Parts: sequence; structure tokens; C-alpha cells
Amino acid sequence: MLTLDPRGRLLRPGYLLIEAGRIQSIGEGPPPDVAGHLHLPGRLLMPGLVNAHTHSPMVLFRGLAEGHSLFTFEGWFQTIRGWEQVLDPEWIAPAVTVSCAEMIRTGTTCFADQYFHMDRIVPAVRRSGLRAALAYGIVELGDLVARDRELAAAEDFLETVLDDPLLTGWIGPHAFFVDNSPEIIARELALADRFGAGLHIHLATSGEEDRYCQEHFGRSAVAEMQRLGVLSRRMLAAHCLTIPEADLPALAGSLFAAVLCPSACMRSGAAAPPLAAMQAAGVRLALGSDNVANNNSYDLFEELRTLAKLAAFSQGRPGALSAEEALRMATLGGARALGLEGEIGSLEPGKSADLIALDLTQIGWAPSRGQDLYTALVYAAGGMHVTDVMVAGRWLYRRGEWTTLDYPAAVAELEQAHAQLLQERAAIQEPS
Repeated sequence: MLTLDPRGRLLRPGYLLIEAGRIQSIGEGPPPDVAGHLHLPGRLLMPGLVNAHTHSPMVLFRGLAEGHSLFTFEGWFQTIRGWEQVLDPEWIAPAVTVSCAEMIRTGTTCFADQYFHMDRIVPAVRRSGLRAALAYGIVELGDLVARDRELAAAEDFLETVLDDPLLTGWIGPHAFFVDNSPEIIARELALADRFGAGLHIHLATSGEEDRYCQEHFGRSAVAEMQRLGVLSRRMLAAHCLTIPEADLPALAGSLFAAVLCPSACMRSGAAAPPLAAMQAAGVRLALGSDNVANNNSYDLFEELRTLAKLAAFSQGRPGALSAEEALRMATLGGARALGLEGEIGSLEPGKSADLIALDLTQIGWAPSRGQDLYTALVYAAGGMHVTDVMVAGRWLYRRGEWTTLDYPAAVAELEQAHAQLLQERAAIQEPS
């Protein structure tokens, strides 16, 4: 049992006592004699992974953005935005269900989503049993009608998840200054204050925000965000590839978290994130998959491996990001980014029983004395080693079966929706 608690305890063997969905006690050696005893031989038990940035409906577009960078406004607008213009809301639920099933299967127990159509997303996520921070995605592009419509929709959504035990509501301006004007930013901040909601954005993928802010305000995007009061709210900022080093102390002094998505970054031909500089400045760091039209996988173990290798490659030194640092980014780092570090991210008494089990009899672990467990988890294991997944004391995946979702049925619905998507797009592209 790998606790990832402050002492980083590894218990061989270990036990957890769970009651009412929470960890009551944890220890090493024979477990206490209690009813409902479950033995997991040949398994590694650890905290579930936290995917701090994705767009779950976009599994519908998997394979449809190849050869394009989604890290520029032009690349996103010319590809994904075109598909979204023919998107039928009826297709959202099966797409989200498939995304949740893939995350569960590969060891994610909590994720942060940013998209619209939250009225279709919320019920699907609730059925899955996953923990999630859901952000209503807002793209305004200076359209006054869109501004009022999207803010009203975001407000309605935030009302629906106020008392949900597993879901929290966030606001998701797609990107400040790029497709959200200063006018809507002010209204988004007021809405965030009213609901106590965080902000989930994209930032510094190509330098567009900084160029815009230097031209219009004479300062960097981070400096302008600070002037507007944006940095006084909790924030998830995906990618953060081009932030000037001079701006990092301001981010470190706030509730800002940079969510690194290495596979999406590399597939888009973008620059590596300034990981060492952010670590040195004390910026909060978390890990995400991004959308699976840009990645194309939800396997966060693969993201761990990719980030650690990218850090060594870009910095020109082995071990630039240690295996333990990487694993903590995907667990407690994500929990801190979401404000949930008191609830999840490590196995400790009082926390929610959000955990996963991996099969130690599968390939990659041997020789057990030649590699430490963190190294094995980051460089040899993968999401398909996961055998069991629990959130708040409830099994979501047990003995190779989803317990909350009908994955084959959801895939069949997704295939049908994808075929209809292609038909709709072809119809509007045909010459009249």
C-alpha cells in the first residue's frame, strides 16, 4: 500500500478500514477483525489519480484533429470549432459516459472538465460515480448575445450542483483575452464570487494572450489578470507553456495551478512547459490529459511517463522530474489544485476512500528489488494494470468490470453519434 501521505509510507502488507465512504484507519500487517473484510493479494493499493484538465464530450472528435495544433486559436477554430457547430446535444451523454469509463478503467477517480452542454454532462458524470470539478465553458468572441446566453447558462448550471457530494461547479472561460473580452471577464468574476466557484481556463499555449495584453494594456497577460483581480480566485490554468518567468512569483502567491498536459503539448508541436522555473518559483502543479482529440488517451500513467521524459529531454539532464514528484502531481497535486487536498490525493484517516488497485503480477514490476516503486509506477506500469477503482467507498470498477456504467452500450451509442457527426459536417460542406 502506497499512501502518498507526508511520510510517503509504503506498507507491506497494508490495510485500510473504511466506514461510510471514509478511511477510518490505516496500518501495516494483519488487519483488524471486522465484518466485510476484502483481501486483495498481489495488488498495490494507492490513491486514485486526478485528471486536472480535460473536455469529456470531445471523445466524439477523437481522430478528427490530426495534423493540426489545438494550441493556437486558428488551429482550434479551424478544426474543433467547426465540428462543434454541427454538434447535437443528444450526442453528449454517450461521449461523456465513454470518457468516464476510460478514466475509471485507467485509474482516474477525480477529473476537472471544461465544456458547455453541462445539462447533459452532469447526469452522465453522476451515473459514473466519479468525483469531478465541472466548469461551464464560455466562448464569447465579443458577441453580446452569446455573452448573455452563456453567462445565464453558467449560472443555471452552478445552481444544479450546489449540494452535490461529488461534483463541484466551476466557471470555464475558454481563454482570457483570446475569446473572452474584458467585459465578460468582469461578469465571470462576479458570478464566481456569488457561487464561490473557481475558474478553469487555458493559458499561455502560444503567446497570444501576452501579445494581446501588451498591445492593448501595455503589460503581460498575468499582470493584467492580477490588475483585474482574477488571481484572487482559485484557478486551473491548462498548459502554461509561454508564461514569462518574471510573472511566476505572482502566480505562486495565488490559488493558481498550472495543469501540464504533456502528450497534447508534444502532439501540437508546442514548446515544453517551463517546469523547472515553475517548481523553483513555487507554482502549484497538476497533471491533465487535455481532450482526447488532442491526446488521444485518458491514461494518466502514460501522462506521468511522458511528462517525466519530456522534462529530462527539454532540460538536458536525467531525473529532471523525479518519479515521486511526477506521481504526487497526479494525486495530491491535482487535489490541491481543486481545493480538495483535505478530501483526496493520499490515503490518510479522515479522507474519502478514493483509491485504486494495480496488479503486481503483470509485466513491468520485476525485479522488485532493482527499481523503486515510484520508478515502476511512472516508467513501467500503465492504466491497464488497474484492476479495481473506488470513489467515496463505492466500487466503480471491480474484478475487470464496470459497476456503474454499461461501457459496450455507451460505445455503440458513441459510434452512432460519430457517424451522424460526420454526415452533418459533410452536408454543410457540400457545394450548393
